[in-house]
Amino acid sequence: MEKKTFAILGMMCAGCSANVERKLASLTGVKEVAVNLPGRSAMIEYDDSVISPEKMKEELVNIGYDMVVDEDTNVAELEKASWRALLKKTIVSWVFAILVMAISMGWLHIGDKNTANQTMLIIALCNLIYCGRDIYKSAIRQLLHGSANMDTLVALSTAVSFLFSVFNTFWGDSFWGARGIENHTYFDASVMIITFVLTGRLLEEKAKNNTSAAIRRLMTLTPKTAHLADNDGNITEVPVSALGPGDVIEVRPGESIPVDGKLIKALDGDTAYIDESMISGEPLPVGKQTGGKVLAGTICKQGRFTFRAQATGKDTLLAGIIKMVQEAQGSKPPIQKLVDKVALYFVPAVTGIAILTFLLWWLIGGSSQLPRAILSAVSVLVIACPCAMGLATPTAIMTGIGRASQDGILIKDATALELLRRVDTLVTDKTGTITIPNKNADFTKSDNLSLEERETLKPNARETVEALRNSGVNVIMTSGDKEEAVKYWAEKAGISEYRYGVMPQDKDDLVKQLQADGHVVAMAGDGINDSQALARADVSIAMGKGTDIAMDVAQLTLMSDDLRKIPEAINLSRRTVKTIRQNLFFSFIYNVCCIPLAAGVAAPFFNFQITPSVASALMAMSSVSVVLNSLRLASKKG
Repeated sequence: MEKKTFAILGMMCAGCSANVERKLASLTGVKEVAVNLPGRSAMIEYDDSVISPEKMKEELVNIGYDMVVDEDTNVAELEKASWRALLKKTIVSWVFAILVMAISMGWLHIGDKNTANQTMLIIALCNLIYCGRDIYKSAIRQLLHGSANMDTLVALSTAVSFLFSVFNTFWGDSFWGARGIENHTYFDASVMIITFVLTGRLLEEKAKNNTSAAIRRLMTLTPKTAHLADNDGNITEVPVSALGPGDVIEVRPGESIPVDGKLIKALDGDTAYIDESMISGEPLPVGKQTGGKVLAGTICKQGRFTFRAQATGKDTLLAGIIKMVQEAQGSKPPIQKLVDKVALYFVPAVTGIAILTFLLWWLIGGSSQLPRAILSAVSVLVIACPCAMGLATPTAIMTGIGRASQDGILIKDATALELLRRVDTLVTDKTGTITIPNKNADFTKSDNLSLEERETLKPNARETVEALRNSGVNVIMTSGDKEEAVKYWAEKAGISEYRYGVMPQDKDDLVKQLQADGHVVAMAGDGINDSQALARADVSIAMGKGTDIAMDVAQLTLMSDDLRKIPEAINLSRRTVKTIRQNLFFSFIYNVCCIPLAAGVAAPFFNFQITPSVASALMAMSSVSVVLNSLRLASKKG
């Protein structure tokens, strides 16, 4: 069995990720699949003797998605090109939307009613063809393969609204007028739906672009070439991929070590000093002598040396960290699985309601009720368009993130905001997180340095630990340092539980064990050595002065060393989640109440029914209510 993570292109919503996961899981030879929508990736465990990545790619392409199987493909460039294309379409769609709204609302006068309708028809058609093309292509592919996503509902509602409006533009007066029904067009609804959808996707894609960068940056830590020594001592520069166990490699000051191995000889003295902070998290370079273990990605700070390769390629410790981060990022919280299920059933359910509405009015009322049947079905599709539901979470998240950024807290993962309020255990790194390392220190005399000379307790560290404890959060400090140092700084910070001499895998194991015991775990760290545990934790927090890798993997980054930002972030989480719940309540109540009224349930009793024009207005109102409620979050204090 093989277990690999592949980049997936074309996913836009929870329905998309659910469709990708369902398709891959249905293939013979695939044992397990976990699709990560924010990371735009899929972790797949499969039997390579039964199915190949190329076959999986072919199956996904058939339903409108793509999978990158060539390891040399620059996924970042593909994502950037896709985002630029989406940006262009969104801008054009807004131009179309403003023009149509101006004509529809009477702000811009263009001849009589027929001329205005025909002008809006042309604009709406251009919008559908250019801006909505990908939505329609996706919806058609989904239909052909018996699945659906939000594109299906968007395409269906905009198509019906557009075609119904085209009919009304040319034949509406004679057809509806003869039946005593007022004639309306809904070109503005078809254009605005696509514009809002594209805008939401643009904002989401911008946020997603940063989440997949962490893995690629980890992969760049090892050099592309290495200095290979032969039996006569001659040095040849070769690709790192050409190295194998047993090869002798020379490393010079300032260079990264290409593979794992054991030091043979220090060439500029008895000791070579290596910066292993990416693994241990400790700032002082470590002295290595003959027989000492060296690791890929660490940096030679002082002294040339030769070493014998032991583990290369996918067998190095760094490669293991990369794999663990990929697996942790690809795992799904239970709430995401619930969202996937809702997304799978929502679109078919709404479509079914619209069809049922049409058939009931037509079959029960006969041909005389055909106009009402069409109007009712269109109203259901327009009013059920997932604008409010789609805006419910993103607007609250965006507002919360904006408010947080003003307080020096960068948040890039919506899941973190949902889970942060439930955290009951904080696992924290020592150096760089709880303490500040002293860099004016002489690392060649590290054995003689006192603990206070090596590092200093961060301001407000003890205050933060006490605040977290008072809110029910237990703090556990971990470090690769010696027991004496870890115990000393834990007591200084008021932390009663700590681990010493830990490696990246140990931190990851601790987080997994705590989660298995039923705890909701947050991890705070600042180094590459923390990236495994950061990716594994329910909520990950990085220090702003830490490594880029830690900040890429982490869901929250504190832009200062003020640890009080952690309890502040927890408070923000509670308020943001409350806002999200209110928004979702508004959007669901809107659909629960308005869809039956649009379908005409109240018409036989009260002669009242929501028409497509009213439906489009209500759709806009629902979206506005969600946005306004989210904006309250920005001004609310406390």
